[in-house]
Amino acid sequence: MRCASRLGLASLLALLLALLTPAPVLGDPAPPPPPTTPTPSVPAIGRTWPVGVRPSVLRAWEPPATAYSRGHRGVDLAATPGTPVRAVAAGRVLYAGRVAGRGVLSVELTGTDLRTTYEPVTPMVEKGTEVAAGEVIGTVEATGSHCTTTCVHWGLRRGDTYLDPLSLLPPWLLRRGPSRLLPVLGVPLPTPAT
Repeated sequence: MRCASRLGLASLLALLLALLTPAPVLGDPAPPPPPTTPTPSVPAIGRTWPVGVRPSVLRAWEPPATAYSRGHRGVDLAATPGTPVRAVAAGRVLYAGRVAGRGVLSVELTGTDLRTTYEPVTPMVEKGTEVAAGEVIGTVEATGSHCTTTCVHWGLRRGDTYLDPLSLLPPWLLRRGPSRLLPVLGVPLPTPAT
């Protein structure tokens, strides 16, 4: 009798498991797994932030899942109108003009297949100009920003692929805090003039 009840219990459990497991739907294959291509490497060749010393990042890079998906194809950096915009690394200006009513600059970075973009800016350079890292290439425009406050949208591309522009900056530049003066020992303090 015990054997029959164990057999009945095992059959009941197998039946429950079969009922609770979803059946495959014919003609509706499972979606393919996401691509496992690694993020392309970006050399940390940046020598300065585009604006300010260490601007606030208002919105970070959010890579789109596909070329036409939602995402944020750059970073938004806090900046007031008229703030100088600098080339992050040495390069050649590919474009300096207006796109959809916004001032846009694009710089092809020397020795790489990368290009940076900055908007909305009033360009101070022309197409074809060679620029050095840290050189002022424009100023932040008062209008045309997609931020809730004035900002510069800084982008990075390799071909048609958008990359995180912060990856251009070396770790020491990303984490640099304010300068701190240390005491100088053995030097007499200046005497006040009378």
